[in-house]
Formats: sequence, C-alpha cells, structure tokens
Amino acid sequence: MSQKKTGITDTTLRDAHQSLMATRMKIGEMLPITPQIDRVGFHSLEIWGGATFDSCLRYLDEDPWERLARLRESLPQTKLQMLLRGQNLVGYRHYPDDVVEAFVKLALKNGIDVIRIFDALNDIRNLEKAMKATKEAGGHVQAAVSYTISPLHNIDHFVELGLQLEKKGADSLCIKDMAGLITPYDAYELVKRLKENLSIPVQLHSHFTSGMADMSYLKAIEAGCDVIDTAISSLSMGASQPPTDSMVAALKGTPYDTELDLELITEIASYFKEIRSGYKIPIEVMAVDTAVLSYQIPGGMISNLTSQLASQNSSHLLEEVLREVPRVRAELGYPPLVTPSSQIVGTQAVMNVMTGERYKIVLTEVKNYLKGLYGQPPGEIDPDLLNKVLGGEEPFRGRPADLLEPQLEKVREEAQDFIRNEEDLLSYILFPQVAQEFLQKRKSGASGFAEDKVVEGNKPPAKAAQETGPTKELQLENIYTVDQELLGDENGEKYSVYPSA
Repeated sequence: MSQKKTGITDTTLRDAHQSLMATRMKIGEMLPITPQIDRVGFHSLEIWGGATFDSCLRYLDEDPWERLARLRESLPQTKLQMLLRGQNLVGYRHYPDDVVEAFVKLALKNGIDVIRIFDALNDIRNLEKAMKATKEAGGHVQAAVSYTISPLHNIDHFVELGLQLEKKGADSLCIKDMAGLITPYDAYELVKRLKENLSIPVQLHSHFTSGMADMSYLKAIEAGCDVIDTAISSLSMGASQPPTDSMVAALKGTPYDTELDLELITEIASYFKEIRSGYKIPIEVMAVDTAVLSYQIPGGMISNLTSQLASQNSSHLLEEVLREVPRVRAELGYPPLVTPSSQIVGTQAVMNVMTGERYKIVLTEVKNYLKGLYGQPPGEIDPDLLNKVLGGEEPFRGRPADLLEPQLEKVREEAQDFIRNEEDLLSYILFPQVAQEFLQKRKSGASGFAEDKVVEGNKPPAKAAQETGPTKELQLENIYTVDQELLGDENGEKYSVYPSA
C-alpha cells in the first residue's frame, strides 16, 4: 500500500498554549527555539489567530502584528498558519466587509500563508468574504467545518458542507473538532467519504479532551487524511492536541510516515518543558474529561460554567446546568458549541438555572442570535422560545454582515491621534478599549515589543529574568475569560464570555 507522507501542522505556538496556558506564552519564550522548529519540516505551523491577538494586547503588552512579523522572520522555511473566525475575524462579533478584507490582506502581508476559516454555525455565508479576500491576496484558503454531534449533524451533513466549501474556492478542508468529540471510526468514515467526494486535501484538527484524539487521527490517516494537527509533547494532551512526537513515532516506518526528525522534535519538546515549568497549569485542563461525550460540552466550557457558578456561590447547581445546556442548545437549533455560540448557550443555561425560571432573563446575545444576527442556525428554533423572545418579529434571513456599514474610514478619523499604520487601525477596530490603551502607552514609550525582551540562542529564558516573576497561577476563569467581551441582558447585568477557539 502506498500513500504520500502524512503532513503535520504543529500548534505549539498558538492553540497548544491557548488551551493549556491561557494564551500567555510571550514572544521572548518562542524565538529562541524557532531555528530548530523551522528545520523540522512541518506541513505548517499554527502561530496566530484565535485568542492570541486579544491576549497580546490585553495581557502580554505585545503588538500582535509585530509578533507575527517576528515569527515570520525567524521561520523562513515553514508555512505559517492562523485561525480566523469568519466574519468575526479574531473577535467575538461580526465586522463589516471592508474590515474583513483589510484584516486578511494585512495578515498575509505580514507573513501568514494559510488561513483556516470557520464559522460557529457553519453558515457558509459567514465564510465567503474572508475566503474570497484570502484567495485574492494570494493566500491558501483552508475552510473548516465545525464538527459536532446532534440529530442534525451526521456524516452526510459534513460531506455536503465540504462540497459546498470546495465549490466556494477552498484550497483545503479542515474538520475542526474543537471539543474532541469525534470517535476513531467516525473519523475514518468521515474522512473516507470526504476523500471520495472532494478533490482538495483534508485535514483533521482535534483536542485530547475526551482522550480519543490520537486514535481518531490514526483512523483518519488510514482513511486518507492528508494532514493532522498536533502539539509538541510538553504542551500536548488535555485540552490541547495529541503529541507531535508520539504521532511521528507511531507513523514511522509505515506507509504514512511523516518523515520528520524525531530527535529534533525531542529537543524542541525539552525546550518547551522548561517554558512550561514557569506556569502552573490547573489539573482540570490536563485531565481527560469524558463528560464532553455525555453532555456534548467542550471540557473548557465545563470549567467556564464551574467558574460562573462559583462566582455566584452556586457551585451546587453545576449538574443541573450541565443538563440544561443540551436543552438550550436544542431549542436554539443545535449550534456547534464553539466561540461564540458556546458562550451564548452556556451562559443562558446558567441564567435559566440560577433564576429558577427558564428564560426569565434572556441574554442580549441570545436575542440577537434568534433575530438571525449571527447567521442561519443549523436547525429549527423552538417556536415557543422564538415567540417569547421576539414577540412575532420576523428573524433576519440574510447574511448578517449585510446589515453593517463600512467602518475603516470612519474609525480612522477618530483614531488618528494614536495609530501609526493600518495594523494599528485594525487592532483598534477589533478591540477598541484594550487597543487604544496599548497604542497610547506605546506612543508614550511605555509599551510595545522591545528588543531586550527577546532571549537569543537555544536556551529558554532564565526563570529569574522571565518577566513573569514567580510561577504563574493559571486560574480556570483566567484561561478562558475575555474581560472586555461581555454578554449582557436588558437590565444591565453582565456575564463573561469565554473563547473556545
């Protein structure tokens, strides 16, 4: 049996530390090892997008655009990849088309080669603008389907989505299993069907949350999967991806051999083991969580619900909330539980349980979801809920971004005092409060990427000079909370949003 080698997309510099370390890894902790990473021969490296943009500005005192440029400079031989939330870009709401086009163009200009584009509802209309912009700017369009389980989501459904995305211009297709739900034999069947029906490469992304991802990868590879997502062993498993090292070793000498240098990968793993020692990762983030299969809730989302309840002295209600989440999800038409739909469903479930009356308080984001402002739900909305919330108002059936006015030039004028280029303008549009504070500090010379923060050579930053002080305690709520992006109800109460992708 012959097959081309299996490609590996390594997620260590993005999803791995987002999943395990609150997206807190600094550029100075990355650059010393990039020469070795660049020599491995990975299919691509996921280094940007997701929550990294927000975290750079909010927590790390870094310019995310400068981080990208520095990584591009230090990884000249390897394709660089990012995660884009469709019309949401790297934020938590829809942005106008002119903003999407400008962001994609700048991402590619600053060093990204491959853009993985997904939508929380798998509404292809929310992917089209970003896909077209990527194609026109010369980038590789990797369209993603958000994998989930429900009465509506089966292999036929995902194959049909894949066919539609290929017709829309996708250069490759990613099965994005953000909760680690896909079973080995379902992975085999889905990849087999996709390979039979599509002419573009197929990639599988999963998390180790349920403990099945490595087995699912192996079966997917046997079915013809072209590329898998892994993380270096010292930042793998738990809420992260399966280990790069283990998958390379398992496939060695088989028709699916990755042909990657395991000794070099082991050297990189040792480096990140030292980096990881500066962080105290909560055991819950590393544990296998089979509750994800019972409740179809991502492991991180369960942690978030726990934090929400604990902050209200209501931890005893967790089991009731876990039962409520699938019920709310069904009433909302079975959206995949990924940012931002996971936040919408989860927080509404908490409110339903805590108030003792279902939908006594309806979150603003739930109202907007029901109005069609996030896109077309996969299934039918519960008619009683729709009537209760909208009172007969007809939901919007069009593409949500069509309701948005162009924003670039309008915002440029109001931000002219503290932006210096187009990258700054996009940062401000995406995260106005946080970016403005960062940009004004930088203008005064008190912020931004500093040369002396980068540790040169193949050694991790010395713990005494790591800028982080003592071992960092990563509380669960800090791993997933985005303080600025809030869900609120009409009474002005606010509830934190937790990114899951």
